[in-house]
Amino acid sequence: MLSSQGQVFSLRSSAMIRFSITTAMATVALPLAAQAAGTAFGVDTSEVSEAGSCKVEAWISRASNKDLVATTNPACVADLGRLVEFSAQLTRTRADDEWATSVAPKMKVKLLPTSIGGLGLALATGTNVDARTGEASTVFAYAPATLRLSEITRINLNTGWTWDRELNRNLVTYGAGFDWKMTSTLILTLETFGQYTDGPYGPATRPRFQAGVRYRPVDTFSVDLIYGRNINGEDADWITLATTIRFPPEGGSGKPPF
Repeated sequence: MLSSQGQVFSLRSSAMIRFSITTAMATVALPLAAQAAGTAFGVDTSEVSEAGSCKVEAWISRASNKDLVATTNPACVADLGRLVEFSAQLTRTRADDEWATSVAPKMKVKLLPTSIGGLGLALATGTNVDARTGEASTVFAYAPATLRLSEITRINLNTGWTWDRELNRNLVTYGAGFDWKMTSTLILTLETFGQYTDGPYGPATRPRFQAGVRYRPVDTFSVDLIYGRNINGEDADWITLATTIRFPPEGGSGKPPF
């Protein structure tokens, strides 16, 4: 980033800087909004469910500094020659006692199928809109890749780009995660993710970490409990509770990809 961007930072209040960082993170995946990626986890997978299926993911995250993030993210899949997932993530945040609401429409296209020993690939793009002003605060694109090591383990890798319109800066985004099916109903996820831009921005550009357990008693419903560190670039500890409800197409199994 150009050195003049550092001057822009100095003119902003700390609350605005933190809100901008939170917004940028929320648009990546995940997880990097974050999440991540339309989920409570910050690293997205290349997986896309079967055509005609829908799901609603919702989560609430609270930080040790009393910041708060509450999100719901409905999504549906269509077959447009390739499987395409359309979603619209609604997020309500509190940072430094200031509240903000945003909507993030996103599209994810499945490019390569996932198989054991093979690399699955997708491409996602979208924008984050400030609900108060109606203006796009960030624009983003990223490529999630998934390597299935076995029936019970996989590695997820993300690389992408975000443009922060409010501060007129570009960020490189990245993420890596590991999923392990410990039992038929429990999945352990470990991940690190972040963003990079030139300049001494402290916690905003330090890697973020999350570790969580998913309990999925049936294919159509799951609950996640997640611990996170620095997930919105504020150098705090986070606890997240998340749920996912899946709606299979008529005649479909409703079975998630992993």
